[in-house]
Amino acid sequence: MKYFVIAGEASGDLHGANLIRALKVEDPEAEIACFGGELMEAAGGQLLRHYRDMAFMGAIDVLKNLGRINRNFDLARQKLLEFQPDVVLLIDYPGFNLKMARFAHEQGFRVFYYILPKVWAWKAWRVKKLRRWCHELFSIFPFEEEFFSRYGVKIRYLGNPLLDAVSMATRQFTSREEFLRRNGLLTPAADDKPLVALLPGSRLQEIKLMLPVMSRMAREFPHFRFMVSATPSIDPEVYASLSADPSLPVITGQTYEMVRHAHAALVASGTATLETALLGTPQVVLYKMAGGKWGYRLFKAIFLKVKYVSLPNLILQRPALRELIMDEMREDLVKKETTLLLSDEAYRRQITSSYAEMRHLMGEEGASARVAREMVRSLES
Repeated sequence: MKYFVIAGEASGDLHGANLIRALKVEDPEAEIACFGGELMEAAGGQLLRHYRDMAFMGAIDVLKNLGRINRNFDLARQKLLEFQPDVVLLIDYPGFNLKMARFAHEQGFRVFYYILPKVWAWKAWRVKKLRRWCHELFSIFPFEEEFFSRYGVKIRYLGNPLLDAVSMATRQFTSREEFLRRNGLLTPAADDKPLVALLPGSRLQEIKLMLPVMSRMAREFPHFRFMVSATPSIDPEVYASLSADPSLPVITGQTYEMVRHAHAALVASGTATLETALLGTPQVVLYKMAGGKWGYRLFKAIFLKVKYVSLPNLILQRPALRELIMDEMREDLVKKETTLLLSDEAYRRQITSSYAEMRHLMGEEGASARVAREMVRSLES
């Protein structure tokens, strides 16, 4: 069968690649065309557009790039009609993919959505679009089943692919010493210092808001070694220019291993909070958005529908992790929480115990294989 897959971000590329590999096991004759990245291409997809040419965040960024966005839509529609797939597989990236769901549905194609828009957090009206334009919905969070059922929408939760991604990555990790040596950081003066990972997000706007506060912790805790996790799409010089300490190591494309070797982590709200939890590293969750605290409060009052912003807390439905949001993301409060993370063993054990509970709720590994099996079974029937 023929599959047309669209992912618009790095995380979608990762999960899309795992799904493509699993589809090829279930359907050895599969032909796959994709919008994604090098991981999906390496897994066997014919890459039509790279996600780095599709990632725009926020209203201003979108307005500035309307021409490119429209060209991406035109290309996707053109390639879809040329390819004539048996199914269109949409992965996250709702701003783009919901429009493609409508177009594909109107053209008579079957549409499957994998990694659903976070309608439980905001923009609940998108549920109607998912119900109208998609034939199958595949969830990656256990709490989504109850939410969608309120709207009369049936979804399938078959596990979270991050369990597979983290498990696969950990099998390839080197020792802490080798990790430092590989990055030119193994020096006698700093070798014994415990590591602290700073994860300021994957988008430039996030990094501008998160990194200055995060990086100021390095001077407050000189007996620990702080390092910044960088995304490949952002120039390392950008991190140095935004950091309160430009000498902090900036390490690209090694987030999982950095977090695994870290004593603690300061993490921007998003998928990274769940990844950090699965890697077992105690963390504090930080988040700030443009528009200031009043803009956030207005957004929260009108749109935001959840108690928590971090995925571990959402899965557990309780505040297992401390979240410092907007005006709480002050240096004094971040310092207080970092002190607990670095030195209070009872507090650290409390967090890691919550991680074990969260892992149990998420179920077993093998989500990508189960989703691929159900997709092929649905298409064949």
